[in-house]
Amino acid sequence: MKKRNSFIVIAAVLMLVGAAAMPLWAQNTGRSGGSSRGAASSQAAGGYSTDFSGSIETVIADIEPGTLTAEEEAGILLMREEEKLARDVYLTLAEKWNIPVFSNIARSEETHMEAMGMLIQRYGLSDPIEETAARGQYTNETFDALYSELTERGSASLEEALKVGAFIEDLDIADLQRLINESANDDVKIVYQNLLKGSRNHLRSFYRQVSRYDSSYIPEYISQADFDRIISSSNESGVIGEPDFRF
Repeated sequence: MKKRNSFIVIAAVLMLVGAAAMPLWAQNTGRSGGSSRGAASSQAAGGYSTDFSGSIETVIADIEPGTLTAEEEAGILLMREEEKLARDVYLTLAEKWNIPVFSNIARSEETHMEAMGMLIQRYGLSDPIEETAARGQYTNETFDALYSELTERGSASLEEALKVGAFIEDLDIADLQRLINESANDDVKIVYQNLLKGSRNHLRSFYRQVSRYDSSYIPEYISQADFDRIISSSNESGVIGEPDFRF
């Protein structure tokens, strides 16, 4: 009996150690986002599952496409090129400074571009990005100017390059938050929610790098409170399945 009790005690200790090693968001929910609701039983408004497994395409597959307003169409086309801007700038800065943060996040931005391309195909929109579009070339002339400005700034020093990364993610987060609030289509909002999650992760990565220089970044688009909340929280993972998810 004593031997059996010893095994029970050891098993309990191992379970506690495993829980302590698990990321906080996983202990609370088993899914991304840091909500305190149980993942197994919770449902988003409208009955969408909060299971974050699978892909964005899988999550929205059963959602019937709605009707886009002119503003929603413009928002989709804007984000398609804004994600290309981020990818292009990071690729250029990766070549300049040869550090993984730029090349890794550039690959992530490529997937963001593909997600927006999926929405463009889903709604039969005209893609603003031509297959032959070179790095730094955009239909939206604002992005032409931004690419030149940001790559020039980021070439001045590695510290400045990292701040350029934070600036781009700051801009992305603000635009995505606005577009989510303006959209009435759940499939569109779910795509935006996942891009927004990625941008929060990217901002955390760039800010950690900036901090190594005993420097900082002051947000220009999102509020200081939102910025502080993002950088003080852990990276998020998984696919968001809730159109009205709140970080």
